[in-house]
Parts: sequence; structure tokens; C-alpha cells
Amino acid sequence: MQTKSLGRIWAIASNAFREAIRDRVLYIIGFFALLLIIALRLLPEVAATTEDKIFLDLGLAGISILSVIVAIFVGSGLINKEIEKRTVLVLIPKPIARGEFIIGKYLGVLGVLGVLTMALMGIYLILLSLSKIEYPLGSILVSTIFLFLELCLITGVALMFGVFTSSILATLLTFSVYLMGHLSRDILDLGKLSKNSSVEILTQGIYLLVPDLSRLNLKNEAVYGLLPQPQVLLGNTVYTIVYSILLLAIAILIFSRREF
Repeated sequence: MQTKSLGRIWAIASNAFREAIRDRVLYIIGFFALLLIIALRLLPEVAATTEDKIFLDLGLAGISILSVIVAIFVGSGLINKEIEKRTVLVLIPKPIARGEFIIGKYLGVLGVLGVLTMALMGIYLILLSLSKIEYPLGSILVSTIFLFLELCLITGVALMFGVFTSSILATLLTFSVYLMGHLSRDILDLGKLSKNSSVEILTQGIYLLVPDLSRLNLKNEAVYGLLPQPQVLLGNTVYTIVYSILLLAIAILIFSRREF
């Protein structure tokens, strides 16, 4: 029985992967390569002594921004596409649990994001090597792993909103969570500085509710070859996995109660 369930999840994930790849995701790889090539040509003219550092920052920032945009737009519209095309009416009556449907879709998107992230990072490292720019390979690869963990979490947020709202609203809500997630520690510090108990309770609630994405942002540290201690990295990994599972559980619960 478990084998059949895994087979159904795999079939849904494979279909979601192919569908997302067809949504012009691969064009992003070409756009990123073109952006970096242009940057390599222009940076020596505008930053005579710091072009290497700027290019390192620009490449990692570009990978992060483009990957997050894909995660939000694809994840938020994943379920709504099935509902709008009425294909969900064909799939749900079959022996496919709604939980299997959500998990399969989620894994399919993660597969696309994994391929996209590796492709963008490959282009980035190749151009760094061709340009003879020194870079800390180990820390950059670790930061990429944590970028993928962030994408797992953001995709879970987008999928959760997408199961009960429109694609546009789900996209806006996910962008809001992404921005607040990177500012959550600043919001918490602001509450402490206010010296107001009501404000502190509010900011603490926001910090607990919104995922702390700043702990997964290692781009600045990676450029200088500096990373947090292994136990901190492990703790942040566990935090992301638990939070992502919780988001998936909420998405499955909401989707299981929807009527079609």
C-alpha cells in the first residue's frame, strides 16, 4: 500500500516538474547568463578596483532573486491551475489522496528549483573561473544549499496560500511573507526598543508566526569565506525542515476540506 502511495506521489511530482519546466523557466537560465556576461564587461569600467567583489555579490544575489521569483510564482499558481483547467476534478475521484496530490506537486516544484539553482550556480562558477576571479568555493556551495532550503520554505508558503486563494493573492501574500521573513529579527528588535509591552507582544507574535528567513541568508558570509558554526547551520536546517513540514500539513488540511 505504501509503495502504491509513493508511486502516485512520484507520478504527480513528475507531471508537476514537466509542467513547471514548460512554463518558460529555462529562459531564466539564459537571462542570468546574459546578465553576468554584461556585468563582466561593464564592471571594470565603473568599479576599477572592486569589480571582483561586486561580481561575486551580484552573482549570488541574482541566483537568489531569480530562484525566489520562480518559487513564488510557480508555487502560488500550482493548485489554482489544476482547478481552473478542471483537471483536479479528474484526479481527485481517482484513488489519489489529497495529501498525495499536495506532496507530489510540492516535490515537483522543488525538483524544478533544484535544477534551476544548480544551473545558475554552474554558470556563475564557470564565469568566475574564466574571469580568474578568486572565490571561496566551499562557503559558496554551503550558501547555495541554504538558498535551496529557503526555496523549500517559500514554496511551502506559496502552496499553502494557493490552496485557498487566487493565484494573484497567493503571490502577493507569499511576497509579503518573504519580505517580512527577512526583516523579522529587525521587527523583533524594534519591539524591544519601543519599551511598550503591547508593541513587544505584537512583534514577538510576528516573529514566531513568520518564518525567520534571515538565518538562511548566507550570501554575505559566503563571499568572504565565513560561515556560522556547524551546530548553528544544523539548527537552521532542522528549523527549515520542521517549518516546511508544518506548512505542507496546513496546506493538506485546507485542501482536504475544499469542495469541487
